[in-house]
Amino acid sequence: MYEQQPHQPWGAQPPGAPQGGGAIALTTKYHPLAFMLGLFKPQVEINGHPAANAWGRTVIPVPAGQHHVHVHVPYLLPPRIGSADLGVPVHPGQTVELEYRAPMIAFIGGALGAPPQKYPGMAVTIVLMVISLVILLCVCGGFILALASGGSNSALGVPGLDAAAPVIAALTTPGSA
Repeated sequence: MYEQQPHQPWGAQPPGAPQGGGAIALTTKYHPLAFMLGLFKPQVEINGHPAANAWGRTVIPVPAGQHHVHVHVPYLLPPRIGSADLGVPVHPGQTVELEYRAPMIAFIGGALGAPPQKYPGMAVTIVLMVISLVILLCVCGGFILALASGGSNSALGVPGLDAAAPVIAALTTPGSA
């Protein structure tokens, strides 16, 4: 049937890692409200070389030493969002755990570092959602009040414009100036 992978202790060197090397375990995430990011795969580069491109946890074998990790998500406009860079020292036999969180808003950088990371732009997203909700409630409330007050009783069929009806009639009547 299927061969079982031997269990590895936490932080152990992954199979296929270079001798005397280590690994970078990178977990990439996006917030459920930014669900459109699920259509795009994050691009990971280590020392300028493509390393991985999938959401979730990926273990990347690397030689021991200092490494430059870059992560971004290709997108529509702008073409790259959530760029994040980090210098990572890796010792022989060590697995360095990193976490990348894509931003909530396209024009903000991503968060890359030791887990756990916060979603960049969360406060701005909450403020925008509250403002949108207030506007929606005002519009719906206005329609409900207009219907409840018998909106057909006004001269123009629009509640609140009764006072402006003579002016509007004078402006729309041909020959009156």
